Amino acid sequence: MSGIAEALAEVRQQIAGAAEAAGREAAGVTLVAVSKTHGADAVAEAIAAGQRVFGENRVQEAQEKFPDLKAAHPDLELHLIGPLQTNKVKQAVALFDVIETVDRESLADALAKEIAKAGRRPACLIQVNTGEEEQKAGIPPREALAFIERARTVHHLPVTGLMCIPPVDEEPALHFAFLRELALKAGLTTLSMGMSGDYPTAVRFGATHVRVGTAIFGRRG
Repeated sequence: MSGIAEALAEVRQQIAGAAEAAGREAAGVTLVAVSKTHGADAVAEAIAAGQRVFGENRVQEAQEKFPDLKAAHPDLELHLIGPLQTNKVKQAVALFDVIETVDRESLADALAKEIAKAGRRPACLIQVNTGEEEQKAGIPPREALAFIERARTVHHLPVTGLMCIPPVDEEPALHFAFLRELALKAGLTTLSMGMSGDYPTAVRFGATHVRVGTAIFGRRG
């Protein structure tokens, strides 16, 4: 096995162990392999090892890597996990299958218009800034439920769940628990939470998607 294949196997084993500890089925957790800053060759190694769901932070980088990969492997699923500028919405809707970072009215409006025009409906997650960090994207927690409702009923976005990135200096479990409760209140079932350093904890708190990069691909290129 390649180094990436071995790393994927280890991450999958960790997910399975965390799911079992939480009384969950491992099949209920989707591993999103975060390939940002890693080239198409690294992605191809992961594909050869059976990985089919990938995450990218930037629209432009994904455009350079994934059209050919998706053409060769039509079952690939691509998630946008970084902030989305409104001037990149057209490209994002065309390329991504899931947009995890819907976090403001102007973006919801732009997405709604492009989805209607393009006839392509990527699933949308609402990013919640659970730590209320000024430098971080995401809707503030106190505004989240109202924004989710507007995204669904005003903009008619296909909102399926929530996403968060906890502050690096705080206990992530508190943020995962909060996001889980918020999703319950909103009637949403998808929870994208947990990264290389804390994804087993996220699984124990109900994550349906974990975004793992470094633990699979190594340090960013």
